[in-house]
Amino acid sequence: MAIAAVPDNLSRDQYVYLAKLAEQAERYEEMVQFMQKLVLGSTPAGELTVEERNLLSVAYKNVIGSLRAAWRIVSSIEQKEEGRKNEEHVALVKAYRSKVEIELSEVCASILKLLDSNLIPSAVASESKVFYLKMKGDYHRYLAEFKVGDEKKAAAEDTMLAYKAAQDIALTDLAPTHPIRLGLALNFSVFYYEILNQSDKACSMAKQVCQIYGFSLLLVASLTSCMMRGISHPNPIWFSMTINSWQVLLNSLSMV
Repeated sequence: MAIAAVPDNLSRDQYVYLAKLAEQAERYEEMVQFMQKLVLGSTPAGELTVEERNLLSVAYKNVIGSLRAAWRIVSSIEQKEEGRKNEEHVALVKAYRSKVEIELSEVCASILKLLDSNLIPSAVASESKVFYLKMKGDYHRYLAEFKVGDEKKAAAEDTMLAYKAAQDIALTDLAPTHPIRLGLALNFSVFYYEILNQSDKACSMAKQVCQIYGFSLLLVASLTSCMMRGISHPNPIWFSMTINSWQVLLNSLSMV
């Protein structure tokens, strides 16, 4: 079903209100459209408020999250059908997976264009720069999850460049307990683990973060829930569990 066209002549506050309305109704594709209009309609291009920035992140996060989940399910079914040697079903599943991948590519291309053309160039505050560069890295990472060959390599390289650029600013300008800096560190380590298959590096990065934050992780947890709704923020308990699971994996591999 087609999504209704979004008016071009609404005020900034009206787009924000409609985005919140769409979020409550769980109509995230329309939420994306409202925030796109807000960003593209800002003349001259100005920095988004924290609320606007988070609404944009929430919108895309939910749209891409649904597609990523669909891709994982379809890919799992494809493997099962291949194991059963059911060529007819395999062909159908492959075609369906390709359809999902096209949609994934389109969503990633959409937010990456906004980031490169509008959001990153207009960012003034260091927090905003890190937020958008981290976001850029995240969506290149999502591309790297399903791309193959040279396209996967290019997506991984773009992810690395974005995360490193964000890290350079974060280490200099953001406090060690800043939720965006913590989220960046976590996602960077996930990139090493899931995309580059560098488990040792991923565990090393994650452990280093825990050593730096120490007891302040509990503070970050409360700050994150209050201040950073909408970004890919880590729960410190989950973060620790992730490190432990990686360490268990490394130990099992070393025993083989």
